[in-house]
Amino acid sequence: MELGTATAFTPWASLFGGMLIGLSAVILMGTLGRIAGISGITSGGLARVLPGLGKGAGAEWSWRLAFIGGLVMAPLLVQLLTGAAIPQDVPENLWAMLAAGLLVGLGTALGSGCTSGHGVCGLARLSPRSLAAVASFMGSAALTVFVLRHLL
Repeated sequence: MELGTATAFTPWASLFGGMLIGLSAVILMGTLGRIAGISGITSGGLARVLPGLGKGAGAEWSWRLAFIGGLVMAPLLVQLLTGAAIPQDVPENLWAMLAAGLLVGLGTALGSGCTSGHGVCGLARLSPRSLAAVASFMGSAALTVFVLRHLL
């Protein structure tokens, strides 16, 4: 997709997807007492594979692996059931992708969590820290879009 082009407006798919995200967060909190923050889930899982890199000692490996596996498998399952390819717009610049990934990782480390942990779960728990984090990353996102689409 080129900069400045319109994005698809999919209110029903977005509503359904949001409901599934909320439901998965409630189920994880209700069954295991854990927050559905992807950075924390991934970091805890990495501790088992790469000791010293992730948080914790790799505890609760099976549910973390199942959660991440579900994130990877869901679009593949949709493609299998519908026959329609899942569109992806991934930049071809490998260095920009690497830098973006490192910045996201740094941001989640500095912010003590990611958009799913703070935005979905933290706000639902009325966490002041999550409110500050969401305001920070949403403001940064809005500024980035403005700069990329209107100033550059």
